[in-house]
Amino acid sequence: MCGRFAQYRYALDYLDALGANAADIRTGREHRALGRYNVAPGTRVLLLNQQEDGLHLDPVLWGYQPAWARQAKRPPVINARVETAATSRMFRGLWQRGRALVIADGWYEWKKDPEDPKRKQPYFIQLRSGEPLFFAAIGHFRPADQAPQEDDGFVIVTAASDAGMVDIHDRRPLVLPPTIAREWLDPELSMERAAEIGEIEGTPVEAFHWYPVGKAVGSVKNDGPELLERIAEPLV
Repeated sequence: MCGRFAQYRYALDYLDALGANAADIRTGREHRALGRYNVAPGTRVLLLNQQEDGLHLDPVLWGYQPAWARQAKRPPVINARVETAATSRMFRGLWQRGRALVIADGWYEWKKDPEDPKRKQPYFIQLRSGEPLFFAAIGHFRPADQAPQEDDGFVIVTAASDAGMVDIHDRRPLVLPPTIAREWLDPELSMERAAEIGEIEGTPVEAFHWYPVGKAVGSVKNDGPELLERIAEPLV
């Protein structure tokens, strides 16, 4: 799963890594570093999405709760499994019409002690290259100059972890390489190709590395670069 991540560079840094023309961005061309080291669900997050007039980088709520889920008093969801998102009642409409990208620098996962599940150690996971990440996302949103609606929000698409990363957590964000990430945003993308991207086009686990960080990331009150510092003696 993905419950916390970092988004701290300048917006133009992500656009450059994506191979997008900054002049084509209609909203969200921030001229300051985003500076978020502990992005949590329930907050507004810059989300890259394709509208009729071009690309938008708009603040969208991380979490999705359609009207029927609110009526049933079901809490907002923050992730969608790539294996079922295209066909599930909750997500199939978003999969078809609401594909987007979360720009990020890495994410956090908590490794549990197999002998004591209450004992957990956070790890920060990023690309070995140090380049920005692009999480596949789906959501219900609109340009920033339009009034928000009650069911606006997004979820991060997750895939199964494999190789060594499963030791940290059994799920991870579906991270897309830049060329595939641009394709994911294409409104003309077929459902068959979208499913193929979800199944085989994610960045392989060997492209990542991870290291233990302090438990301060567990509190949303903490949001500084010190959260990324490696600790010498992890609990797990």
